[in-house]
Amino acid sequence: MIMRLIRKGKVKDIYQLDNGNLLFHFSDRVSAFDIQMANIVPRKGEVLCKFGEFWFDSLNTEHHMVRVHNKSKMEVKRMEMIPLECVVRGYMYGSLFERLRKSTDNRTFFSDNITPIKASRLPNPVFDPTTKSEEHDVPVKREDALSSGLISDNDFDYLEQTSISIYNKMSDIAEKRGFIIADVKFEFGRDLAHGDILLGDSIGPDEFRLWLRSDYSPGRDQESFDKQLLRDWLIRTGFKDNVDNSIRDGGKIVAPVIPSELLSELTRRYVWAYEQITGNKLRLEDTVC
Repeated sequence: MIMRLIRKGKVKDIYQLDNGNLLFHFSDRVSAFDIQMANIVPRKGEVLCKFGEFWFDSLNTEHHMVRVHNKSKMEVKRMEMIPLECVVRGYMYGSLFERLRKSTDNRTFFSDNITPIKASRLPNPVFDPTTKSEEHDVPVKREDALSSGLISDNDFDYLEQTSISIYNKMSDIAEKRGFIIADVKFEFGRDLAHGDILLGDSIGPDEFRLWLRSDYSPGRDQESFDKQLLRDWLIRTGFKDNVDNSIRDGGKIVAPVIPSELLSELTRRYVWAYEQITGNKLRLEDTVC
């Protein structure tokens, strides 16, 4: 198999294959707040690849995966990617909670102006798309997406309905295994052969926020089995404030060194969540228990 590197992302490398498909190599690199960290998270790439394979096989939705070659490499169809991050939120958390907390009118998402309660379940999942950027994604309203030519009216409707439907399917699977998927990010693209819209990219702990049902309690921060653990540490240490200030002032951002015990805990949570939800074991020589 001949392959050529065409893009090195923050966490994933993409290769062109001689058969016309692409090869995703899921690395152990990790990013947060759109910044690549200085350290790697051991086994993260394998978990992302295997989780992606599990979801693509389980959701009964047309997707771009062709096959998985080994523990961290996935072959996919090449597509024309749609320039939107399709975020679905089922709980009031993260950037949604912060935006609504600072807003005087929350009827953008809800028919009534409700009081934001951190981690509370929303009346219904909401579609909250963002722009796609190598630097910082920002929320985009339907009218802005249409007027800017990012997408057509019909395709926006399709992405909204499909994204919410997939989120509901994922939530049902996760809840049966004792987890809550608070929110998730999807990407879609057009099949180059026939133009149909397919689910693309990947679906794993970098794309969703995952909580234990047994620990869930609205009104407070939740224990996460995704990279929220890293985000929380970056907020506590002041790095998130540095990122915000650098974006505003145009300064340089230097990623901090992540403590080894935090990296180990991230690996443990990634592996455990994968095994619990999928029922599969990661059979490596030194599997984290």
